[in-house]
Amino acid sequence: MQNAGRSQIAAALAETQVQVQMRSDIEIVSGGTDPAVAIHPTVIEVMSEKGYDLSDRSPTKITRESLEACDFIVLMGCALSIEDLPPGVVVRDWGFVDPVDSDRESVWAISTEIEQQVIELFDELPTQAERRANYVTHE
Repeated sequence: MQNAGRSQIAAALAETQVQVQMRSDIEIVSGGTDPAVAIHPTVIEVMSEKGYDLSDRSPTKITRESLEACDFIVLMGCALSIEDLPPGVVVRDWGFVDPVDSDRESVWAISTEIEQQVIELFDELPTQAERRANYVTHE
């Protein structure tokens, strides 16, 4: 997992959802197990056309500590096994095709599919108030 395309797209889209839905309780972290040197140029170009500036971002290595701090992990088709993931974390594997060497139309389609998944995921995530309510006991 190079953190050079799919996860960078997902992170940018998720950061927008955090703002749109006023979800200050959510922190977005993006990383890869074997980061590339740079984000795929076609990804930067397509996302710029969609209104997202990824030009100042760079691939990042995900650490075990970062994974352990997460409540929810979305895999983008990487080779992490269940043994690599902390116990108790909710995992989704979206398995998108890596946009490396893809043409603009393919990257556009991949980013649109990722956007739909991100929106659906945010619709499922409990709000901060809903999470607090799960910890309240009634006698």
